[in-house]
Amino acid sequence: MAIEFNRILTLLRKERGITQKQAAQDLGISQAQLSHYEKGIRECSLAFVVQVADYYGVSCDYLLGRSAERSGQTIRVEDLPETGSATSGSVYRGSVLPTMYKKLIENSLDILYDKLQESGDKELVTEISRYLMLAVYKVFRHLHDASPRNVTGMFRIGAARWQGSADAAMRLTEADLAAILKGEDGNRESLDPATMALTTERLTQDYPRHATSLLNLVKNAEESMRGLQKPE
Repeated sequence: MAIEFNRILTLLRKERGITQKQAAQDLGISQAQLSHYEKGIRECSLAFVVQVADYYGVSCDYLLGRSAERSGQTIRVEDLPETGSATSGSVYRGSVLPTMYKKLIENSLDILYDKLQESGDKELVTEISRYLMLAVYKVFRHLHDASPRNVTGMFRIGAARWQGSADAAMRLTEADLAAILKGEDGNRESLDPATMALTTERLTQDYPRHATSLLNLVKNAEESMRGLQKPE
């Protein structure tokens, strides 16, 4: 929890675009003290947590990493907007967990593709879409192969090669995507920074109905990754 507070405290200051000196002055503490809080060298008081929450306009739960939503909202499946797809409310009726994750992913993809549309870069859209299609393919193939009754005839790549081939294709797509974003092919220097404005504050403003899904998806994904890390 303390690590989350340090990270979010720094994130909020940087998102607002103010210096550590200015934030410390506004909060009535020294710059050295704020630096220690941001680095996790010292622990702050509960009163300071409340003060920081008021200063940045977020909840204490968000500051402490208990909620991915700036308001501190606890996500519920019924609070997530419907995606409007043909399967919404039918395939997963009565099954809360799959419905929630489906909404998290679909709503997050809505934001992703909205940003891609703003970029106006067809090559970028193609590479990201190819990567996502490969990810879905891998999950579907694993599910398909789990039942020996499923015939293999629907696939052109055999059981011995598909996983390695899919992994290689995803890595290559990642490399191509990185090259596009860095402008290594000479097509452009970089994306318009305004298009890729992805701060939590901006996301919440631009996508009031869908930002909750994306922020919780990020939180869940990073919790999965942190579980793989060695304890310090």
